[in-house]
Amino acid sequence: MDGATFLLPVAPHIRLELRYATENNFAHRRLYTVARCLLRDDAARALALVQHDLEQRGLGLKVFDCYRPLSVQKVLWSILPDEKYVANPREGSRHNRGAAVDLTLVDKRGRELPMPTPFDDFSERAHRDFAALPAEVLRNRALLEAAMARRGFIGLPTEWWHFDLRGWERYPVLDVPLK
Repeated sequence: MDGATFLLPVAPHIRLELRYATENNFAHRRLYTVARCLLRDDAARALALVQHDLEQRGLGLKVFDCYRPLSVQKVLWSILPDEKYVANPREGSRHNRGAAVDLTLVDKRGRELPMPTPFDDFSERAHRDFAALPAEVLRNRALLEAAMARRGFIGLPTEWWHFDLRGWERYPVLDVPLK
């Protein structure tokens, strides 16, 4: 994929737990043959800056998903055809462009901070405006959102873990397998 890079050489301290390379996802099956995080160059550099900013606070990022081939998007849509949570493959997703990332906050030992829901929870509790949460969870969600926004990412309203790089629409939808 031209204009893209693997994340770890750019941001080696970011933790990866690429869920679609495992059975620990809402499809309950492995959808990627390898666990690699590929992003557009500018998205990878911006995410590295978020990680750097968070490290100053004793925190970091754990990434659940990055670039997603269109063929995988079609599988996800066949399981959950709801545009609030899964992009319709006819238009493609921001993940299919290499300009979106799913992630959470971790402490310096790599333990996830309390967040509203687990990754891939498709309930109102996962929405960014859901407020009936403990104060610590609200603070963590706000901290993640502010850290990402500072470096040019915009959150998806229905998923606290999903962020798109500003300008994502300038990239084409791709179906390049992860190898």
